[in-house]
Amino acid sequence: MRRRLRLRGDATLTLLLGAALGLLLYSQRDGAAPTTSAPPALEGAVRRISPGTRVFQAPEADADPPAYEGDTPAPPTPTGPFDFGGYLRAKDRRRFPLLINQPHKCNGDGEPGGRPDLLIAVKSVAADFERRQAVRQTWGAEGRVQGALVRRVFLLGVPRGAGIEGADVEGAGTRAHWRALLRAESRAYADILLWAFDDTFFNLTLKEIHFLAWTSAFCPDVRFVFKGDSDVFVHVGNLLEFLAPRDPAQDLLAGDVIIQARPIRVRASKYYIPEVVYGLPAYPAYAGGGGFVLSGATVRRLADACAQVELFPIDDVFLGMCLQRLRLTPEPHPAFRTFGISPPSAAPHLRTFDPCFYRELVVVHGLSAADIWLMWRLLHGPNRPTCAHPWPAAAGPFQWGP
Repeated sequence: MRRRLRLRGDATLTLLLGAALGLLLYSQRDGAAPTTSAPPALEGAVRRISPGTRVFQAPEADADPPAYEGDTPAPPTPTGPFDFGGYLRAKDRRRFPLLINQPHKCNGDGEPGGRPDLLIAVKSVAADFERRQAVRQTWGAEGRVQGALVRRVFLLGVPRGAGIEGADVEGAGTRAHWRALLRAESRAYADILLWAFDDTFFNLTLKEIHFLAWTSAFCPDVRFVFKGDSDVFVHVGNLLEFLAPRDPAQDLLAGDVIIQARPIRVRASKYYIPEVVYGLPAYPAYAGGGGFVLSGATVRRLADACAQVELFPIDDVFLGMCLQRLRLTPEPHPAFRTFGISPPSAAPHLRTFDPCFYRELVVVHGLSAADIWLMWRLLHGPNRPTCAHPWPAAAGPFQWGP
């Protein structure tokens, strides 16, 4: 009898332990992290429509569209809490001295009609020398590419905390240090453009308007301009093939186009925009700031339009406002991936850092300096990959497949 009771007790305990283990496994399954590498704020909110526009889709017909969470990372200078009071007081100050210039950048290569076919402009910060070197040695190299003349500049502001004003000894030493380094880099590579505003995330708009003004003044005959971040990989060959049939005298701004993004009203977000700064429910259509291409005609028109638009502290949205003033619609292109490459839902295990994917794209955002260099070597080195897709496929919609 005792043995039967003991066995019954053991069976009951086993059932209880099994039930507890099942509940534990079920809770872990429900709380598991998603397998996709898409930005968490955008999962379930972003979908593609032909021919490649990125739409922030509202879950219900009467609901507001999801909020803008940005598509470019903050530069590696600390931003801290954004002072909107100071911003509103100083927002009309939009002209800063050019401390380092490259006035002969667009003089050509000595050949007849030697104007640049493509000017590459990369947003950077003073401390990010490693990324600038990666760009110089890979996709941003100057010279002739498929017969097109390519030139390059980096866009910088003053490192935060090393402003040109102030007379303290420590600040003077810091200013002398960064200025000496950047001038030496400029002498070595002749590609640094430095303006006298603080290099912060919300001052990227100042880089936008100063670069447009610089291009109009020192590179007025450029055919096309690519503008992007220092953490992108650009397949320049595919970009040039996309631009080959285009007329630089006609308007063009192509990239990863985003529509119906609404401003964030939550103070804790670094993208917080109060209604006093922007009162409309949604932003105009804009191209993701990670990388986009413009025609020479559009660069010149935007320089004039942006001079008449009130400054806005998010640079890619600000450019969308300038396009809206010109009544121009940015052109979507699915080979511009400013949110990076996410695995398809049908194959979340698929490796996306694969040269067979990159050889069919134009821009991929969010790479380290080592990743940029490695992908360049994989695509352009002696042992190029064998891929199932024909070469190239950048002009049409990007599709996952064997």
